[in-house]
Amino acid sequence: MKIAWGKKSKVKKQSVVVSTIPGLPFGAGSDNDEVETEEKSDANTNCPGTKPVETAELLQSQGDKLAEEGKYHEALAKWEAALILMPDNAILHEQKAQVLLEVGDAWRALTAATRATELDPFWPEAWVTLGRAQLNFGEPDSAILTFDKALAMKPDYTDAKADRETAARLVKKRGQLHTSGLSANKRRFTVGEYPKEGGAEGEEKGKETAEQLQKITQEN
Repeated sequence: MKIAWGKKSKVKKQSVVVSTIPGLPFGAGSDNDEVETEEKSDANTNCPGTKPVETAELLQSQGDKLAEEGKYHEALAKWEAALILMPDNAILHEQKAQVLLEVGDAWRALTAATRATELDPFWPEAWVTLGRAQLNFGEPDSAILTFDKALAMKPDYTDAKADRETAARLVKKRGQLHTSGLSANKRRFTVGEYPKEGGAEGEEKGKETAEQLQKITQEN
């Protein structure tokens, strides 16, 4: 199961990977203008006289553009470089978490999102990103608590409500699987309390369990 960021939202106070910094070359001018702007940006990044904060912001904006284009690994490289200069930037950590979810790295996404909530504990969108990372990492119980934190700060947060419902369904399904002899941890069917001697009684028990599992699968 994969839940990740909404690509068309804004960066600050939204679960996104889109920059709100003015003057970016997003869709402005011709292709030549974009190439020229990117070349200038790369030059400024390597300029010895550039201030660290300015360099970090430039790297962040370059990463934003790459993420919009679906170049997630390149975007991550830019943001990692920016984080060296601005390690306490909650937005960068949250954006990084979203893109890590996109590329399927749930553990690193969980770490990045956790850091974002530590740096900005009153940012509900960061908590939603953390909840999604927890879902992808297989922790729906923790995700429910995390989505609750986001909703406590922003009660009308539609995404948080939807994701919380998803987490609740997973918890419910896990409970059903446990009671039906399916191991949720091993993610495979396991044998229940079948009679050791087998025979007609064991066969009947096996059919019963198979029917229960089929019913649960159809319901979910």
